[in-house]
Amino acid sequence: MDTKIFSEVNWLAVLVAAIAYFSAGAIWYHKNVFGTKWAQGHGLNMNDPEAKKGAGKIMMMSFLSFVVITIALALLVVKLNLSAFMSGVKLGLITGVGFSWMTIYISYLYTKKPASIHIIDGMYHVIGQIIAAIILCLWR
Repeated sequence: MDTKIFSEVNWLAVLVAAIAYFSAGAIWYHKNVFGTKWAQGHGLNMNDPEAKKGAGKIMMMSFLSFVVITIALALLVVKLNLSAFMSGVKLGLITGVGFSWMTIYISYLYTKKPASIHIIDGMYHVIGQIIAAIILCLWR
């Protein structure tokens, strides 16, 4: 594999896009948006102190995962030579629906999660990847 493509990535844009993707979750999963429904659908009691144990590690690992996803998006942006707002929207839709949401959907089918949870978790990643891809496309 030719690693030259990595030198064409805007690494600051990757970091900002990962932060934006991660931060969107603070809004999406807030108790006044989808947080309460999400916790119920996953059978979590957010008032239970046990449910909050290890939250810092979970958040850190989630953020690192968003960085990896955003690097992959950045590589696609470079390889496809994308630099427009709508290109970011389309790329985020393709990767968000085609990879993230469908992976979640398959896993949740086997764990028999309610359809509402498929939608909440799947749409979060679609929207997050659209936001990240827009940032990456516009900030080349």
